[in-house]
Amino acid sequence: MRILKILTFLVTSYGLMVTFCYATPSTHIWAPSTDVQAYKKWHITSDFYVPTENDVNDARPSTVTNFGLTVGILPFKKLNAEVGFDHKSGTGVDDYPMYFNAKLGIPEDVYGKFFPALAGGIYDVGTKDGKTNYNVGYFKAGKTLALEDLSLGRFSLGYFNGNSKLLKHGEKKDSVGILACWERTMTEISDKLWVAVDYQGTKSSYGTLNLGFAWKFADNVSAIFGYDIYNNRDLANTFTVQVDIDF
Repeated sequence: MRILKILTFLVTSYGLMVTFCYATPSTHIWAPSTDVQAYKKWHITSDFYVPTENDVNDARPSTVTNFGLTVGILPFKKLNAEVGFDHKSGTGVDDYPMYFNAKLGIPEDVYGKFFPALAGGIYDVGTKDGKTNYNVGYFKAGKTLALEDLSLGRFSLGYFNGNSKLLKHGEKKDSVGILACWERTMTEISDKLWVAVDYQGTKSSYGTLNLGFAWKFADNVSAIFGYDIYNNRDLANTFTVQVDIDF
């Protein structure tokens, strides 16, 4: 819990210095990754989650949009940190659209070739108690594996714990689960093509299996296209489009 307090302090402190900025933590398709923005790198993101079917009530949910900006704040090679804001709409609590996040991370291989990437953080720290303060804390490790000259991609595994008053399945608390991902740059086709399978546990609204790919249009511009299958089958699956720009 101490690391979550430190990260919350970083988010709050940075929010006092930078106003009218919005951001999302560095992710795979859905869940946070072990990647952390480099020092002074600003990362703009625009995310759209479009329902592809009706939910259990035979109603089509609203499209959720997220606009943001994340920035790296530590000038070290072996320890990185990022902070950011989210502005979300279409969630049903649009009167309170602001969310905060922060992450600390150690890059892969900085302490030897067998050392994994490590990251811990908190996200969706909302501004309305009982409605948007999801406060999802997590820890994750990732390692790139190879079989001789063949890259097997990067495998990540972690754990998260959110606000049990909001992360529920029906009336039951469902706020603790695993994070897992496989991702790989498809160099056999193009260095610009990346694919991933991303999973977050629980049957709350955070629990999904995500399939997708990204294309890098320039060194600082990319787009992710994904499909999100909710663990709770009462919820409508969504199609994800995410555009990212670094500067």
